[in-house]
Amino acid sequence: QVQLVESGGGSVQAGGSLRLSCAASGLTYRRYLLGWFRQAPGKEREGVASIDSDGSTRYADSVKGRFTISKDNAKNTLARQMNSLKPEDTAMYYCAAGPWFWRGGVLNTAQYDYWGQGTQVTVSS
Repeated sequence: QVQLVESGGGSVQAGGSLRLSCAASGLTYRRYLLGWFRQAPGKEREGVASIDSDGSTRYADSVKGRFTISKDNAKNTLARQMNSLKPEDTAMYYCAAGPWFWRGGVLNTAQYDYWGQGTQVTVSS
């Protein structure tokens, strides 16, 4: 049974930082993608960052230079460091896992089979 459990969300003022973590268990992909997505009220879920089993990363333009995605294979965790946060970063953030082969793109929800429950990030101005 696959489980993805996020932690580390919270409230912060604009310009501040937060670090999100996602504990993954039960994944059986030989090669895989791990991603972070976010969804603000009334908006579609959007891809923020991804990392594959080889460590290659991809970022949405809106977060390049501010967010960093990483993974710890020994601990089976995914992390994202978010710096220089802006009010528009306010959203529910989800981690996701899916196969490595192309199925829509690394920042496309169609690429991923499993999702965490989400953690809220609120950035005040």
